[in-house]
Amino acid sequence: MTQALDPQDLGPQDACGVFGVWAPGEDVSKLTYYGLYALQHRGQESAGIAVSNGRQILVYKDMGLVSQVFDEATLESLKGHLAVGHSRYSTTGASTWHNAQPTFRATEAGSIALAHNGNLTNTSDLVGRVADLTGAFGELDIPVKSVPTSTNDTSLVTALLAHHPDMSLEENAVRVLPQLRGAFSFVWMDENTLYAARDAQGVRPLVLGRLERGWVVASETAALDIVGASFIREVEPGELVAIDEDGLRSRRFADAAPKHCLFEFVYLARPDTLMNEKRVHSVRVEIGRRLAREFPADADLVMPVPESGTPAAIGYAEESGIPYGTGLVKNSYVGRTFIQPSQTIRQLGIRLKLNPLRDVIEGKRLVVVDDSIVRGNTQRALVRMLREAGAREVHVRISSPPVKWPCFYGIDFATRAELIANGLTTEEICRSIDADSLAYISLDQLVEATTVPMTSLCRACFDGVYPIELPEPEHLGKHLLELSPAAVPHPDGLSTSLVGGGAGDSLDRP
Repeated sequence: MTQALDPQDLGPQDACGVFGVWAPGEDVSKLTYYGLYALQHRGQESAGIAVSNGRQILVYKDMGLVSQVFDEATLESLKGHLAVGHSRYSTTGASTWHNAQPTFRATEAGSIALAHNGNLTNTSDLVGRVADLTGAFGELDIPVKSVPTSTNDTSLVTALLAHHPDMSLEENAVRVLPQLRGAFSFVWMDENTLYAARDAQGVRPLVLGRLERGWVVASETAALDIVGASFIREVEPGELVAIDEDGLRSRRFADAAPKHCLFEFVYLARPDTLMNEKRVHSVRVEIGRRLAREFPADADLVMPVPESGTPAAIGYAEESGIPYGTGLVKNSYVGRTFIQPSQTIRQLGIRLKLNPLRDVIEGKRLVVVDDSIVRGNTQRALVRMLREAGAREVHVRISSPPVKWPCFYGIDFATRAELIANGLTTEEICRSIDADSLAYISLDQLVEATTVPMTSLCRACFDGVYPIELPEPEHLGKHLLELSPAAVPHPDGLSTSLVGGGAGDSLDRP
């Protein structure tokens, strides 16, 4: 919600959505287009599709939404039997064409195109590995260290996968993937085979679906639904899947140690997606029920902050017996914009996205349900707007615990210093946003609502326990993975070359 209401107050954003399809005889570019359309909520900065006809890979990518990047003529020009696609939100790197995905790289035997959701944490080590390679850029046949090196993990992985002079791409993937640390859900292809892999913790989602004449892999089951694919299963943590004319084969490159992202259940995933065998909408309704039991309120109306707060608000109303109502009307045509707002427009703030229904709100004691509070600016503006519309009381209920820690695995939260819950108590935040009361669901109740064991979830943004080892000095905050080597200070006064960012920087040229 926050990002769409005020471009200067970004809420939590996922790095991207990935999609892949192997389906001879089908229009794979259009299937990928529709799949990315279903995953648009995971990234709105750029979109790209790579297609192979068995002889060559064509890549088309540009800035903007999926519907802005591709038209009928472009999709008609992308003919083949397999494709991969990507919709991007940048966790690192500028929002430019060069950072769009899929990345493309020549190999000794052909080419590959790769799309990535997640964020790696050992990119400093990967930079060294890439620098030691020679001939990794196909016809250039020159040492990689003489080519300007990307400071982004996706291009580094692409280069490592592409360099396999003495083995197949699949065998090289089994060698490279265990060297990666952090979160990754990869979908990539050569001229004839579709590949997918998920890190050993399975932090970011990845699912497998079946078409009548092919296979699909995607970030969420909602993308399978839109292309008419039946959901088969999740790609397992630590699993590599390959699909070609011989069918589907699977091999394990690491032992599974599941740590599924808890925030996917709260906000990131679409409500119609299946995740860990549960419909996300149902989980969020249950979260709302538990929130009502933990933190009841004496009120006349339960209302959501649309759309992310809607399922939890439904559950809160069902459990509390307080009527559910629509108190805010959302303008569905206000999305992400690349136009910097003037100060006058910025002052419109929340009203650009939401408008209160005064007839519903006036004189009422409201329970307002939202998914999270990051900086608090949006909630402060929202409470003010509701009071101006005549609300007698505003009780804010949040369907996640306080966000106190940055994410290093693919979600672009604010820095730790900017997270309002990191510096203030709940009572102080309540006063800051001018609510009559404020309450967050407890971590235990949130986890129980998912039915996933606490030990199988990544809760780092809530409790600071990072399931995948972070390099020093992690205490510098999330931007540690976003700075150039010279810009990252070391506690001992030395510099560090740590870099990363699953959103993907590319060495491709237009």
